[in-house]
Order: sequence, then C-alpha cells, then structure tokens
Amino acid sequence: MTARAGEAHPGGLPGLPLMGSSVSETALGETARRIADANRTAAASALALAIEALRRRDLEEATTLCLQALGADEQSGEAWHVLAIAQEARKDFATALSCYEAAFTLLPDNPTVVLNLSRLALTMGLSEVAEKLIRVLLASDPGSAEGINNLAIALNAQGRADEAIHLLRTFLERQPGHPNLLNTLGSLVADTGDLEIANLLFGEAVRMAPGMASAAYNLGDNLLVMGQAAEAIVRINAALDIPPPPEDQPAMVFARAIARLSMGDLSEGWKDYEARNDPNWPGFIRNLRTEDVWRPGMSLTGRRLLVVGEQGLGDEVMFAGLLPDLIERLGPGGELILAVEPRLVGLMARSFRGVRIEPHRVGEAGGHRVRIVPGVPEGGCDLWTPIASLLPELRPTVRSFDAGGGYLTPDPERVSHWRQVLQETTPGPRVGLLWKSAVLAAGRKRAFSPFDAWAPVLRTPGVTFINLQYGDCEAELTMARERYGVEILHPPGIDLMQDLEGVTALSGALDLVIGFSNTSFNLAAAAGAPAWLIAARGAWTALGTDGYPWYPQVRLYQPTAFADWAPVLGRVAADLAREFGGAG
Repeated sequence: MTARAGEAHPGGLPGLPLMGSSVSETALGETARRIADANRTAAASALALAIEALRRRDLEEATTLCLQALGADEQSGEAWHVLAIAQEARKDFATALSCYEAAFTLLPDNPTVVLNLSRLALTMGLSEVAEKLIRVLLASDPGSAEGINNLAIALNAQGRADEAIHLLRTFLERQPGHPNLLNTLGSLVADTGDLEIANLLFGEAVRMAPGMASAAYNLGDNLLVMGQAAEAIVRINAALDIPPPPEDQPAMVFARAIARLSMGDLSEGWKDYEARNDPNWPGFIRNLRTEDVWRPGMSLTGRRLLVVGEQGLGDEVMFAGLLPDLIERLGPGGELILAVEPRLVGLMARSFRGVRIEPHRVGEAGGHRVRIVPGVPEGGCDLWTPIASLLPELRPTVRSFDAGGGYLTPDPERVSHWRQVLQETTPGPRVGLLWKSAVLAAGRKRAFSPFDAWAPVLRTPGVTFINLQYGDCEAELTMARERYGVEILHPPGIDLMQDLEGVTALSGALDLVIGFSNTSFNLAAAAGAPAWLIAARGAWTALGTDGYPWYPQVRLYQPTAFADWAPVLGRVAADLAREFGGAG
C-alpha cells in the first residue's frame, strides 16, 4: 500500500512485494547449475566460489571472484550475471543494471537473468522496461506466478491498476492457491478503496502462508488505514516476529510508528519513527554528511548544529515548529544552521532571525537518492540531524507542543498587498480552499475526498472562495462554476506551486483557510492563519487527540468511518454557514 504523510501514514511500504530474489537459495542454486552445465572452465571455478560467497553474504569476495572470472572470459554471461547479483545486493543498482544488461545480451534465453533484470528494473522505477522483459518470460512460461505477480506490479506502476487487477484475478481463477498473488491483489484492491475485500484477500494469504511476513504486514497496514490502530499494531508485530526480510523491516517498523502515534503513544512512536533513517526504508534519502549525528540526550548547549529538512515540503514546514525550542536549547553560545528546500529559504530566514538558512539539494548518485547541503562544507558544523529526529527530545508528549501562535512570518508588505487586492476585488468573508496534494498515487488518493463532496461547502451563501490549490486544478474550478454556480477565484499574479512566500502572505490576508493537509495548508497554519483541517480517519498527525497539536489554532474534521466524506464536509459547511455565511 502507499498511504502518505499527514493523512493515514507516511512513507512507502512493502504492500506490493516483488516475487523472487536474486540471492535466494533457489535462484542461486539454479545459477550454479547453469554455470556447471556451461562448462566454461576458465571462469566456472571462480564463479562457483562467488556463489558460495553470495550465500555467506560476503559481497566483496563475490565481486572479486566475478571480476577474476571476467578476466578469464569477458564473454561469460554467467560471470556478468553473478556480478550483477552481487552489485544489487550491495545496493549499487546502477552498476547492477549494467551488469544484468550485459548478461541478458549474452544469455537472452536464461529465465533467471530475465527475472532478476526485470525485478531490478522495477526497483529502479523502470516499469516499462520491466513489463517488456516479463512479457518475454511469460511468452515461454505463461504459468509463471512470479512473472504474473511482477507484471501486475509493473502495470500498476504505470497507472494501469485496473489491468493489473484483471490480470491477477484471471490467473487466480485458473490457478487458485497462490498466496503471493492474493497478497498483491489485496494491495491493489485496497488502493481502490475497497478495504473490506482487501482484508479478506490478505486474511486468506495469511491463512495459506502463515510465514509470509508481507501478507501479515499488509493486513495490519490495511487495518491502520481503516483507523483500527490497535489491531494494526498486533498484526504488524506478528509480521515482524516472523521475521520479514531485512529490506522490508524498516517500512514495517515505520508503519507501527504511525499506528502508535495515531493512538497518542509518542514515546514508543518516535522510537519507531527513526526507521525512516534506515537505508532500507522505501523513502530513504542518504544525507552526505561526515560529522557526528546528534542523538537524543546529547547536550545541545553551545553547539554548532546543522538541522536538515526531510520527507516533503509540508513536513519541513510542520517540523519547523521545533525550531524555537531548539534555539533555546542551543543557548547564546550555540549556532543553528537550517537546511531546507530552496523555495523555503527566504521565508525561513525572515521567520527565524539569527538562524543561518541554507538550501539543500536532492539528486541521484550510484542509483540512490542523496541529499547535500552545498553551503555547509564538511566540518562546517559540530553535529547534524534530520529535523524529525529532534521530536523525541523536544516533543516527548502532546503537552510539550507549543500552544502559542504561528512561527512563520510572512512578508508584511505582501500581506498588505493581498489584503488590498482582495478588498478591492472581492466581497468578504474570503475563504481559501485546498482539496488535494500534488502527489496522488492510488494509496494516497484515499486520504482525500472527491471534489464533488465539497458541494455543500461551495454552496455556502455570502462567502467568497479563493483558490489556494497548486497544480492542475482547472477541472475542479470548472466543475464548481458549471455544476454549482460558484466561482473559486484564482488570485492574480501568483504561482501557487513555486511562490511559497506569496502563498503564505496570501493566506495571512484571508479570513479562513479550509482544506486537506498539503504544503499550502501547512504554510497557512504555521503562519498562524485561521484554518480548518479535513483529515482521514486516524490521521497520525493528530497524535491521538481531537485537535491538531502542531498548530493549536487549527480546527480538525475527521470522518467516523473510512473515507465517509459526506458527513464531514456537511459539518464543515454547517460551521462555515454559522460563522461566516451571509456576513459581508
């Protein structure tokens, strides 16, 4: 599944597990057999030893032996194949891909090479390449459950979820009894919003394969999305007890963190939340720093501390509420350096005087996502930390959240500008609307209502609605105009995606902001604007309360049942009419 931050839970999770593994005993045994059958004596002995090294997870030795084999026979497809397996196990995906491609060129009819290459392609986001490779395999072996499973994942990655679901259902009708495929089908069905059917599919997969950690986890994750956090923890713990493959464990621990936080268990929740810093976490971005990492309990007084923003723009804004307390902990002899997404630099510099603000950059290196802070060279700080790792120290309980006003300071001249523009062009009261995120993959989409559910809000008399929704929203604006007779006014001369200072200033000129959690909502709320947040049931950021500790002025609206949006937006409409309707 793929729920995300601020709604049900953040971070990618192993809900669509690829079948097979290049380093499984079955795969390595098949590769060893083919090497022996190939009878290339110049390379075979070194490769046999390389496979034994892979079995011991001695990846350096395996790599050295493969290079020896290639030195003896550079046209050995088996040597390129085993070298690719070793590099994939080392997480050097770019090198592994090149090696697999060389092996495929020399061994195009080897199904193990095709499967391994297709899995790596999917891991690297090359779903169209993976689809072509898997279809080659299925042409000769249409009964391959592994091929069907991974083809469904490739199709889903291309936005072809209906095709993927049909593929799995058709195969299972002909060949029932594949728990892996039931598990994958459950995840795809859950992403459509049919969580009850997904529960049945996951439950059947667990019944058929009690030792399948991913199915046990997915059952727990599904319950978490449904708002059943306590039962979700039981199921996730069962998955962790199996135990899962090491590469899946951080995502499962992170999901347990979200369940615990959604129940208000901050002590254990923040501990689990650190799983996002494990290189195996799906959303992991490597920070290229060599200085020591600050840990909870370490003194901050008088230190030069680099704090690096993480996860997403909305998260960077939300977690910036920690900074006033952090500055106090550093004391007059300390120095805080804050690295944020470039679009936030000006706003953060105005809001936190005396803090050095630097942009961070995210890119690719060796097939991995990495984050750098160009303005802070190595040795430019005493300690560094991802910003959310400060939470156990600065926000150990709900009561430790600051009950004061906003901590972001919009440009006062731009606030005055927008107040004047709005007063001259629109009647009041003026309410800003946000209804979606820029990232709306299937799983995340479940955390947002369909736009037509906003009808009762849009029909509130006497209110002027201002568009704060970034991205392509012309379809929704047209629907509001043509179906409901409501013009959601787009503010002139502002790029709602790029001009974050402008968005913050505009929010400060409005009477109210209403919407789901996205970057713009967080900017408005962090600047102290009156705001009403609509969130999915069990949103972890509520931290088990009926309010929103990150922004004490925010009023929270949540459904009592999963995705039951109509009553929620009905309450919003009623409150809006009572407090603002007919005013002017």
